[in-house]
Amino acid sequence: MNNNRRVVITGMGVVTPIGIGLKDFWEGLLEGRNGVDHITQFDTTKFDTKFAAEVKNFKPEEYLDKKATRRLDRFAQFAIATADMAIKDSGLDLEKIDKDRFGVIYGSGIGGMKTLQEQHFNFFNGLDPHKISPFFIPMMISDIAAGQISIRFGLKGPNYATTSACATASHAIADAFFLIQRGSTDLMMSGGSEAAITEVSIGGFNSMKALSTWNDRYKEASRPFDIDRNGFVMGEGAGTIILEEYEHAVKRGAKIRAEIVGVGLTGDAYHITAPAPEGEGAVRSMKEAIRDAGVSLEKIDYINAHGTSTQLNDKNETKAIKTVFGDHAYKLIVSSTKSMTGHLLGAAGGIEAVATIFAIENDIVPPTINLTNPDPECDLNYSPNKPTKRKINYAISNTFGFGGHNASLLFKKFEK
Repeated sequence: MNNNRRVVITGMGVVTPIGIGLKDFWEGLLEGRNGVDHITQFDTTKFDTKFAAEVKNFKPEEYLDKKATRRLDRFAQFAIATADMAIKDSGLDLEKIDKDRFGVIYGSGIGGMKTLQEQHFNFFNGLDPHKISPFFIPMMISDIAAGQISIRFGLKGPNYATTSACATASHAIADAFFLIQRGSTDLMMSGGSEAAITEVSIGGFNSMKALSTWNDRYKEASRPFDIDRNGFVMGEGAGTIILEEYEHAVKRGAKIRAEIVGVGLTGDAYHITAPAPEGEGAVRSMKEAIRDAGVSLEKIDYINAHGTSTQLNDKNETKAIKTVFGDHAYKLIVSSTKSMTGHLLGAAGGIEAVATIFAIENDIVPPTINLTNPDPECDLNYSPNKPTKRKINYAISNTFGFGGHNASLLFKKFEK
């Protein structure tokens, strides 16, 4: 075991409600593009929430042949598309690397919800059980994105999925980091994908009063840290990064985007949906990421917050940041890109890792849009409504999930 191996980011890919592909996504973040609109994937007449952040203009045939498209749920299509983008972005020649040492850890909080719902509805509407699709199970299971990416690119290293609700993709990235750091692999494809804007999902989240119901003001509904916030807005999409051992990247002349230097993973042990009081679990995850990286608190310049636009999360995450950083909490900048993309559930940590890396590369903090009336308990600098230019050497990406799962990833500006 060699825990001194450095791990860098050499490839990225995204499919999001504010842009498909890296260029469109970053431009969308900088202009405060709003991805929220009326739901088009089903009839919302009977639903309390009639809006979401859907991915628009996604063409799976640009990444897959027609047969493969029919045999993949939307979440797996997103995953493969972003993996393809990440390979291209990385400049990797797959014929020249040891694919036995290139693995895939890729998560989804829910998996093929659309496929599950369709087959379930068909069966209970009189479908002969013998007519259930033979592709139902491999389309629905949440690990299939990891498996499909591995098959598509011939990646034979460690291959599995993580599922930890909204912390899913960050846990996948954390595991990938650990495996490279300890010497088990040289390259890892990691991230998360979700496509859960379906009747059952929206209805279920409505029943637990988690979603915003601002149907008359849907463009303003995702408003992290604002006093009027009243629930999250569901999003969909995928975010993928390629993690690579530093010497391996240098040897092939890779473009290195950033370095991942610390990870903090904790459990609240408190409640199935509510965060621990005062953000206690988030406090420990951020502290552990900073300890793991071996840096001082004052080095952290930016936090890409979990920032869901729910009453409990935003207040508790703010408290957690203040507990960890003390006076420095008011000097660093926090922002929630969920204000633009909505909440991608298990894919959130994937696109937010990409957003954090872009912020480090460009020394620009993406805005928190719709923040017009700040909650007095949320009194940090959230880069409200416009980007903030700021030198960013170290940044944390936070993701927290139902079940009390907390993950904090600490990225650093790359230096040789």
